[in-house]
Amino acid sequence: MKRYFSCLIFFLFGLSVSAAHAQVQLPQASPAAMIKQTIGLTDVTVNYHAPSVKGRKVFGGLVPYKQLWRAGANEATLITFQDELFLNHERVPAGTYSLFILPQSDSLWHVVLNRDTTLWGLEGYNELNDVAYLEVKPTKAPFTETLLYSFSDISTNKAKLNLAWENTRITLNIETEIEKKALQNINKALAAAAPDDWYTWAQCAEYMLSRKEHHEKALEWINKSIAIKDNFYNNWIKAKLYAHNNEFKVAATLSAKAIQLGSSEPESYQTYAKQIETAYKDWKKRK
Repeated sequence: MKRYFSCLIFFLFGLSVSAAHAQVQLPQASPAAMIKQTIGLTDVTVNYHAPSVKGRKVFGGLVPYKQLWRAGANEATLITFQDELFLNHERVPAGTYSLFILPQSDSLWHVVLNRDTTLWGLEGYNELNDVAYLEVKPTKAPFTETLLYSFSDISTNKAKLNLAWENTRITLNIETEIEKKALQNINKALAAAAPDDWYTWAQCAEYMLSRKEHHEKALEWINKSIAIKDNFYNNWIKAKLYAHNNEFKVAATLSAKAIQLGSSEPESYQTYAKQIETAYKDWKKRK
């Protein structure tokens, strides 16, 4: 009986030690990292584990040439595109992909996107699941001890995604179809606009200012806004729409109306007063 209880106590003690051990959290040699960037109206996210050089030769050594590399450590690096976009001018559907790199030499690498996102490193990799195979040229860069992904040169619908490690950097050019997504968002917003929501119609019309192919549609929207509530702001936008179409006489008349209506809401008008009044003087001369 004593032996039985001794074994039972040992067994339970062993379980408690095992459970405690399973809960221990220790620093990883290659810690997890994540970066996210909105480009235009599209989010791009990279999830990866970041190894360090630690005095080793990386490319051509730790990462051999002519062998696929997980572009990080541990699980495969994942990249997510919220919407369809162009990566180095190649169209890539929206979704999450495993990101691999094939360094061919000092001057030529390939970036591979694979639709299997369950991989640990290269285990189970199947090239039949590849959705993109992109050529990139590595460049010399300042020393980076720990693998780093970053975004740079961010503009309205473009950005660069960079990978830097050791003395090497590669860059992928990302371009999003901002107009397509913007029009989708506009149509969705207008369909959901409340009967007294004049501002949404005005905001959507203003977005079309420099897009002459949508001039008539923008006028339709701003007229809808004015019909809901006639104020200085939507008249100012309508004036700018006509000015962008070189119809300065109408633009001057509408900006004069905006100035007049501004007197009834002086606090809001003050923000726009200078630009409206300056534009009115200019357009009046040009009409």
